[in-house]
Amino acid sequence: MSNIEKYAFNNIKTSSTVERIVDNLLALIKERSLKVGDKLPPERQLCEIIGVSRPILREALKALQVMSIIDIRQGSGAYIKSLEPEDMVEHLDIVFHLDSSLYADLYDARRILESAIARMAVKNISDEQLAAIEENIHQAEAAIDDEQLFFRKDLELHEMIMKAAGNRIIPVFMQSVNKLALMIRKKSNAMPNIRKNTIQDHEVILKALKARDAEAAAAAMADHISNVEKAFLGMGGYEE
Repeated sequence: MSNIEKYAFNNIKTSSTVERIVDNLLALIKERSLKVGDKLPPERQLCEIIGVSRPILREALKALQVMSIIDIRQGSGAYIKSLEPEDMVEHLDIVFHLDSSLYADLYDARRILESAIARMAVKNISDEQLAAIEENIHQAEAAIDDEQLFFRKDLELHEMIMKAAGNRIIPVFMQSVNKLALMIRKKSNAMPNIRKNTIQDHEVILKALKARDAEAAAAAMADHISNVEKAFLGMGGYEE
């Protein structure tokens, strides 16, 4: 009996059938019942197991292929694809669930890159940019109870500092890092205590930028990333 046959599928209604099939297959991957390289049962067998028609099943499989979760090989069948982070950007919750060490790698990457960005920003940042960052912090503080608005202000501040660095290549690297970090940043910003500490950290970063102290700015940014990581770890983020 295949792993998929052992799994008790939820009762699937006609509406949102495709989504439910996808959700159940994703749940299998999360539970490690299906692993990288595993071959799914043939379509006919899957239809019998799940209780849906072949056209609907094919829609669900096509969706999983678009999501880079399965690889459909002509004449061979459907296989669970390698769950590399770059292939799974749209479904990072699955990737991090399967390999929680990626959290530490991601925070390390942010610490290295963003501290260097802060150091570079000191040399190029204008008074107008400093004023905009200060205003951002005031707006974030006023929105501390508004999770979504605070999150946008947090992202905005880091983008302001990156822009102030004046390097046209760094944003290319940060685009990938930020996309990977988006999920855990949302989770961490959901915690009121982390939002409060973030404002304090941002104020320290701003102070270093205003003082034109490159090393202090880099250290303040590195400390900020570390503080968020520790808080995220404290709320059980690595185990989610």
